[in-house]
Amino acid sequence: MTKTFDDIRLTEEQVAQFQEQGFLHLDRLAEAEEIAWVREINDRLFADRVGWDRGEQFDLAGTDDPRVKPRLPQLMNPASHAPELEKAAFRQVAFAVARQLLGPDAERGDEHAICKPAADGAATPWHQDQAYWDPAFAYEALSIWVPLQEATLLNGCMQFIPGSHRGEILSHHSIGHDVRVHGLETDQADPQRAVAVPLAAGGCTIHHCRTLHYAGPNRSGQPRRAYILTFRNPPLRLDTPRDFPWLTTRRTARQDRVG
Repeated sequence: MTKTFDDIRLTEEQVAQFQEQGFLHLDRLAEAEEIAWVREINDRLFADRVGWDRGEQFDLAGTDDPRVKPRLPQLMNPASHAPELEKAAFRQVAFAVARQLLGPDAERGDEHAICKPAADGAATPWHQDQAYWDPAFAYEALSIWVPLQEATLLNGCMQFIPGSHRGEILSHHSIGHDVRVHGLETDQADPQRAVAVPLAAGGCTIHHCRTLHYAGPNRSGQPRRAYILTFRNPPLRLDTPRDFPWLTTRRTARQDRVG
């Protein structure tokens, strides 16, 4: 049965957990049949390398050298390449959940898909999502991370540091201090405080844009796929913009393709 906006109502305890800890998980956001359908589309889009020439698909953890197998392939806005995804019921349910956490002014943001390769898919290092965004604005936003198969410690489930969203944006740098790499990481996270969140396919994690999070390498024999949706309240321009030097020092092949 297709879910509707009213199918998932967060409890007061769940809302309080998100506000206090900066993350939350739901055991079920999407039906198994829909997840299998999205997974099939996801695999096709990555296999065909759609959007590569425009910088929409890229290696988050590598230099985008076409001679090297990507370690952490990512595709921005998959529905622009597979419009049938617009009909996916879980996208509507996710929006309803986001509005319960952000308020009625919440709006849709970007979506992206990740396909962490089997056996040697790179870790997604500790970072805050807002470190990627325009430092001239203040944001209240969240991401809903939906695994398209079971997410475990072996294949790289999500991990979070509770309460880290209540602090400022930490200093970040390109992964491995290589400015040719698009992905960011921070050295200021304490992994000893991490909470891992294994999930069944079609569950989800929800995290604030300032929450420190990480996903380990994929050491399983199958790709680890995820579909991520972002939602936000309208951003507010700061009187004094922050300085994110890690954004201005990057020199990636993706930037060249985007033009």
